Amino acid sequence: MKTTFTTAEKWKQFAIILLPILVTQITLSAMTFFDTNMSGLYGPADLAGTAIGVSLWNPIQTGLSGILIAVTPIVSQLIGKQQKNRVSFYVMQALWFSLLLAILVIAAGFLFLKPILTGMSLEPRVHNVAFYYLTALAFGIIPFFGYAALRSFIDALGQTRISMMITLISLPINVLLNYVLIYGKWGFPELGGVGSGAATACTYWIVFITALVIVHRGGAFAEYGVFRKFHSISGAGWLELARIGTPMGFAIFFETAVFAAVTLLMSSFNTVTIAAHQAAINFASTLYMIPLSICMALTILVGYEIGAGRPKDAASYSRIGIGTAVSLSLAAAVVLLLWGDKVAGIYSHDPEVIAMIQQFLIYAIFFQISDAIATPIQGVLRGYKDVNPAFFLTFISYWIIGLPVGYMLAIWTDLGPYGYWIGLITGLAVGAATLLLRLWVVQRRFRSRDRVQGLNH
Repeated sequence: MKTTFTTAEKWKQFAIILLPILVTQITLSAMTFFDTNMSGLYGPADLAGTAIGVSLWNPIQTGLSGILIAVTPIVSQLIGKQQKNRVSFYVMQALWFSLLLAILVIAAGFLFLKPILTGMSLEPRVHNVAFYYLTALAFGIIPFFGYAALRSFIDALGQTRISMMITLISLPINVLLNYVLIYGKWGFPELGGVGSGAATACTYWIVFITALVIVHRGGAFAEYGVFRKFHSISGAGWLELARIGTPMGFAIFFETAVFAAVTLLMSSFNTVTIAAHQAAINFASTLYMIPLSICMALTILVGYEIGAGRPKDAASYSRIGIGTAVSLSLAAAVVLLLWGDKVAGIYSHDPEVIAMIQQFLIYAIFFQISDAIATPIQGVLRGYKDVNPAFFLTFISYWIIGLPVGYMLAIWTDLGPYGYWIGLITGLAVGAATLLLRLWVVQRRFRSRDRVQGLNH
């Protein structure tokens, strides 16, 4: 990480941090894309079953791994303060904490997965695919959370290219495993949509072990000596991670869970509707990787500048990041308007499914513009360690406003499944507006504090 003085230097630093994160996030999203796409080509029931499985898993994996993102602002600020000797302690605590999270998720799945799926009244084939997809995926939960902790450390150092390379290596492995396990190639059993869950679990192990070796042996990480000294579980360390990470994780959970809730509510419609909805959500999730990557880059950059006592530079980075996200979202909107039919054709050969995907993608234009504002702002606020208000704002916007509006429109009007998407648009727009107001308050407070400190000196 380098100190910047001019706007041009900040753009360069922003690009250096952002681009590898963007490639990493798109690659991770591509894994879900290939799970969905290859399952969909196997059959509509497998696409629908995988959709239900992904919708149950995504809020859990993004929300709980979001708690581990606390490592990023903690380490970034420690580096900005030149307190590198404290870094290894927090990384080890995050790894211990990740193990606890994994065990809790596996236990919860064992107790509640069957009752949840049974309560959804799914078609038998869809039910079985969803259940065994998640059962296979469970074998990769421990390495998934472990990698989330290590990646947060790697990225906090500005070594985002390392995360990118690890993920790029894992993608072709994931696709190959999907191919042999979904379609039963080279003597492997033909598992259909369930095979994508097994492939993803194997990929998680490969990613985690690779990251573990790199952090232990990599030259850029040597001075931190993460595994040089054993750190046992620390209540104080866990409390610090939980204090910063829990609001972050729940804020992420509320956003991803509302999409999952809509998908689960869609189970009351037919298999074609479920499949089309999931395909459109999958593509929208791929577009979401752009503001999400900017969010992660801003957490690193803003955290570093705040740790070094430079709030003006932190504010400059926030303007660069949010402006970039909005500009790219408008470009994506043009793509969806002009080539929505081509996008829909990627996911299915069924004309009825393709037509419905196109309709959903029109609605996706509006909420991805709101995401381009709200998501980078959350990254900036995390850099300031201002995490609690975002937790409450996202909950109110998505669950008190967005989901009820969508439910009423879907049930009480002729909009049907499209009503849920209008609800999503409403909730995301409210979230973007309120988070923007919160950012203004926080930055004003830091400017005032900086002015007072300047007068005292």
